[in-house]
Amino acid sequence: MHILVTGAAGFIGSALALKLLERGDTVHGVDNLNDYYDVTLKKARLERLSTREKFSFEKLDIADRAGMESLFARNKFDAVMNLAAQAGVRYSIENPHVYIESNIVGFCNILEGCRHSKVGHLVFASSSSVYGANTRLPFSEHDNIDHPISLYAATKKANELMAHTYAHLYGLATTGLRFFTVYGPWGRPDMALFKFTKNILEGKAIEVFNNGNMIRDFTYVDDIVEGVVRVMDHPAEPDPAWNSAAPDPARSRAPYRIYNIGNNKPVQLMRYIEVLERALGKKAQIEMLPMQPGDVPATTADVSALESDIGYRPKTTVEEGVPRFVEWYRRYYGV
Repeated sequence: MHILVTGAAGFIGSALALKLLERGDTVHGVDNLNDYYDVTLKKARLERLSTREKFSFEKLDIADRAGMESLFARNKFDAVMNLAAQAGVRYSIENPHVYIESNIVGFCNILEGCRHSKVGHLVFASSSSVYGANTRLPFSEHDNIDHPISLYAATKKANELMAHTYAHLYGLATTGLRFFTVYGPWGRPDMALFKFTKNILEGKAIEVFNNGNMIRDFTYVDDIVEGVVRVMDHPAEPDPAWNSAAPDPARSRAPYRIYNIGNNKPVQLMRYIEVLERALGKKAQIEMLPMQPGDVPATTADVSALESDIGYRPKTTVEEGVPRFVEWYRRYYGV
């Protein structure tokens, strides 16, 4: 297939592009290469892809309406994977307008491009953060998510609503994937594992929020990518059994689906740190801090829908995944 991957210089986007290329697809990547974190790392990820014959790349911001219209006019994509977004819960409190531009305006440009060029399937990254103030675990796609607690989460819920509208109005097959705390080699420097590793190796204290009373469904990047590819190969279809009197938020009479992709094995944050310490061969200095605004104490994914519909569930444990990240980190930074 000919596939557009937005956010191709990003953590998940670059890994997905590599996976698609390895199976023989043609991949066109776009990314604005912004400086939210180290641009050098983003360029290094692209270098892994640039030698591949079936990969092409252009620097482009999805919020650039004219640029996106030109992109879709020049190409015929069988599928689009939208991973371009302004990420980060805490950063959305400091810079809200950036999230509206990228995650709302940019996503609208994606939808319009898919609509007018009749793309076969749009798969887009949502987030476990959409569950917001929900406390019933594990989080299920069939639950109401009307109480986001960060602007980032609100923009991701907005993406799901916008996608359903286009599925309903234009028959555009759309599938949203709620990712749960993705980690692994080539990861993001703003995320906990990267920060913890850097500080522990440098002999600096690590900041642990909510006094360590945090639970996360840490999901290894290769498992995320495998799930994305499998979902991409199964375009959403209308559900004839969908009941408007008792509407299921994860399905529709339109070709629309929402799935969680998480490891379904919640891990205490302090256990995560223990595994990291063992992989590094060094103990962490820990600074306990209160909960941060916009954060939640626990996330766990119900992946039964993904397993029943797609036949897949993530399986990599933190005991396997964290050492792989550490190995990459030491090699990449020469530590």
